[in-house]
Amino acid sequence: MIPLSVAIITKDEEINIGNAIESVKDAAEIVVVDSFSSDKTVEICRKYTDRVFQKEWQGYARQKQMAVDIAKGPWVLILDADERVTPALRDEITTILKNTVCNGFYIPRKNFFLGKWIRHSGWWPDYTLRLFRKDAAFIEDREVHEKVIVKGRLGYLKNPVEHYTYRTISDFLQKMENYSTLSAEEMRERGSMPGVFSLALRPLFTFLKMFFLRRGFLDGVHGLILSVLYSYYTFLKYAKAWSEEQRAKEGRSLCI
Repeated sequence: MIPLSVAIITKDEEINIGNAIESVKDAAEIVVVDSFSSDKTVEICRKYTDRVFQKEWQGYARQKQMAVDIAKGPWVLILDADERVTPALRDEITTILKNTVCNGFYIPRKNFFLGKWIRHSGWWPDYTLRLFRKDAAFIEDREVHEKVIVKGRLGYLKNPVEHYTYRTISDFLQKMENYSTLSAEEMRERGSMPGVFSLALRPLFTFLKMFFLRRGFLDGVHGLILSVLYSYYTFLKYAKAWSEEQRAKEGRSLCI
């Protein structure tokens, strides 16, 4: 048995969740916080664990913090529904937790795009802090791209978690619509408003960075498509932030 609690959040993940939980079925505890899925997600989860809770959506960071707070074990692993813990990673975690002075560990992610493992473009090894002592960590409350904050020493694991993201172009576009809106809101909250420079050059820089500086061209057509799509995502989030700021200015003008 893997000596830890696995924390997962879900929303209509019936396609992914079975394989995700199957990869950690030997964990001491599996906690699922579901946001009232309309498909068979909860039904599938309950085949593996009775620690399934339903909570209204509060945002990525808060949902994950709920799952961590519910977990009973001293060690927690956060796993997304489209991720899989490999047998090698499971063995490494089991071994390392027996004797460690670290309070958290970065885990490399093996990201798949349109069915292909992306080895460049800044997508590998993509270290992510996912394994940590519950009493020494919390999840930073952000709209998007939330991360775990750990007090104390950190280490790095060698074996990856597999991430099956963006199986189709449509899947990417749907997720980026949501992520870009959240990123725009976060920019507005920080008071970071984009101008012409951001709208015109940041998307171009994103493409150049991924495709050339991070050698996305070595990923072939997949690398090209990924770089273009992320360039579009960059433009979209800055354009949305700019648009919302213009609407806010118009609203303030009407009130004067």
